[in-house]
Amino acid sequence: MGFFDFMTEDIAIDLGTANTLIIHNDKVVIDSPSIVARDRVTGKIIAVGKEANMMQGKTHENIKTIRPLKDGVIADFAASEEMIKMFIKSIPALKKKLFTPALRMVICIPSGITEVEMRAVKESAERVNGKEVYLIHEPMAAAIGIGVDIMQPKGNMIVDIGGGTTEIAVIALGGIVCDKSVKIAGDVFTNDIVYYMRTQHNLFVGETTAEKIKIQIGAALEDLDSPPEEMSVQGRDLLTGKPKQVDVSYREIAKALDKSIQRIEDAVMETLSQTPPELAADIYNTGIYLAGGGSMLRGLDKRISQKTDLPVYIAEDPLRAVVRGTGMALKNIQKFRSILIK
Repeated sequence: MGFFDFMTEDIAIDLGTANTLIIHNDKVVIDSPSIVARDRVTGKIIAVGKEANMMQGKTHENIKTIRPLKDGVIADFAASEEMIKMFIKSIPALKKKLFTPALRMVICIPSGITEVEMRAVKESAERVNGKEVYLIHEPMAAAIGIGVDIMQPKGNMIVDIGGGTTEIAVIALGGIVCDKSVKIAGDVFTNDIVYYMRTQHNLFVGETTAEKIKIQIGAALEDLDSPPEEMSVQGRDLLTGKPKQVDVSYREIAKALDKSIQRIEDAVMETLSQTPPELAADIYNTGIYLAGGGSMLRGLDKRISQKTDLPVYIAEDPLRAVVRGTGMALKNIQKFRSILIK
């Protein structure tokens, strides 16, 4: 084992619908959009991550951009494998190695995932030289990343709003007591904005632009304490076909996202209603933790707090909470043995 240990590298992967993050030696070495660009003629992957992201919506017929993950699970097996392979190859510390080292990996997966989807993630990992592959449920990883002591006999509620899924879980004694996974998250918000711009302003915008709107002026409440400035949005006028620009305020985006946010609220309420009373008592004191990119939506914490009458806390650096937790699980495999899926 000694020699093999010497050859093995440990990496933690948060394989997300929108972003993939990789930790190696306690550092986030990859933080890139989960997207690849493929040359249709040769079938070769020509770009991944940020580079491929810039091409999205701007391609000609010989280039196709693919997002290999949909709703938190692998939708395009070949593309996801290529993407993971290229990300791992581009880790600075592994570049220097003569040959690819064996990898010990912990990868996080959505909690509502099926056996088949789980196997797809595992196989992908094994095919990029993963010798020991462990899986961990996303809300668990998020809880560890936020800094909750998950092994305690205390209930904690985690709401992780990612790109493809929102994971809601009540965690105690190192296990998930009740959870709910809904397919309403960042991607749906983005599509809501596209639809709103189209119906209210007769402006056709692409996903990339809608995403920018969401980040710059996205909101969950129509009255914010420190509202963002109006934003100028460019796109194509559906009536004349000419490019045009409109100014949009955060209030409009709050309207556009209202229905989807309601569905997330309902899921939170439902999870609370399934929580055993002793844990509900704990949650009354500890409140709800938000993680994932979606938790950065202005006023979302306040809105969930108003709905549940509970304190709501946003994790620090919510985009990386899950990968941080995955990295911690990787460092203490012995301690977290019970929550890792072999």
